[in-house]
Amino acid sequence: MTFELCMLAWTLVLAFVQILAFDIARTGQYGLKWNTGARDEEMPPLSPIANRLSRAQANLYETLPLFIAAVLIAHVAGKNSDLTHYGALIYLVGRVAYVPLYAFGVKQIRSLVWLVSTAGLLMIFWAILAT
Repeated sequence: MTFELCMLAWTLVLAFVQILAFDIARTGQYGLKWNTGARDEEMPPLSPIANRLSRAQANLYETLPLFIAAVLIAHVAGKNSDLTHYGALIYLVGRVAYVPLYAFGVKQIRSLVWLVSTAGLLMIFWAILAT
């Protein structure tokens, strides 16, 4: 398996961890009875951390299809290079760092980390399209 595909696999693990983190935070607030029930009743707003975890998860899902496609295109087209290698690594590391920064409300650094992870994605696009 290429390094880029390995980074993709770890990014999918991150996506699953984010699902669990949000579900744990939400269930911790609303209770196990709510979680195992029909969830028909109105509930109070989520806590700030649970709400941020939900938004961080949604944010990952905005770029995850692009990352998956870019890594697969690079792999199938034989475009793997230092650019795709470091792009995939930067994307994953940025996405991992993004979660706690968002969860704990660290504003400016969180946005900077998002930009860095997006730069990693753009590196893969560049490697695919430039040659």
